[in-house]
Amino acid sequence: MKVLVIGGSGLVGSLVIPTLLTKHSLRIFDLRPPQLPTLEYHQGNLTDFEAVKKAVQGMDGLIYMAMGSLNWDEWTGTNSGFDANAKGLHFVLKAAAQAGIKQAVYTSSMSVYANLHHRYFHDEDITPDEIELYGFTKWLGEEVCRNASRRWGMNVNALRLCLPTAKEKWLQETRAGTPTIATVDEDVGRAMLGGLELQAGFQTFMISGDYEGKIMNMAKAKRLLGWEPLARPVK
Repeated sequence: MKVLVIGGSGLVGSLVIPTLLTKHSLRIFDLRPPQLPTLEYHQGNLTDFEAVKKAVQGMDGLIYMAMGSLNWDEWTGTNSGFDANAKGLHFVLKAAAQAGIKQAVYTSSMSVYANLHHRYFHDEDITPDEIELYGFTKWLGEEVCRNASRRWGMNVNALRLCLPTAKEKWLQETRAGTPTIATVDEDVGRAMLGGLELQAGFQTFMISGDYEGKIMNMAKAKRLLGWEPLARPVK
């Protein structure tokens, strides 16, 4: 499959691209080039609909991992957050639908929930309730995806990621018997591969390195994506 990766030059992209390349050919759309120079690269801004329309041409699927500014409390950060997680996402899905793309993965976040570290999440039907800008706009992004599925018949799988982390760092910081939500890069990449295959309209999934299920129940991901976290700490 030819897959367009929106925001593929960022942190998450750099972590998962090696796994994605085991199954698909990739085209990166971002403001700056990816770390891997051999990847096909289209430079552009999410809010430039003409640039987005060019980027989706000839693609079979897409993964949306644009993040925007981290300065959430500043005016520019607010604009960037809504551009990345709502307006830009809508532009990309609209262009993809016009180009005949039916498969999409949206990198959402467990930050759609408030008090993430003080609750147990029994399934994905728990209504998101975050009021801080990052998690709130990620939640808005899920609704943009839901609308795209209803309006254009797309299969859009929203992955609520938890702290994607390089494997070496994860192994250094994770200890057996201590719950963690951080997720190894390879496990995140495998979840995206599963999301590119699933044809079930709009779906949300919790994706976490919580291999013991002490923080969240990821049975839905195992059932529909064939996914579960494989990384284990060194004892």
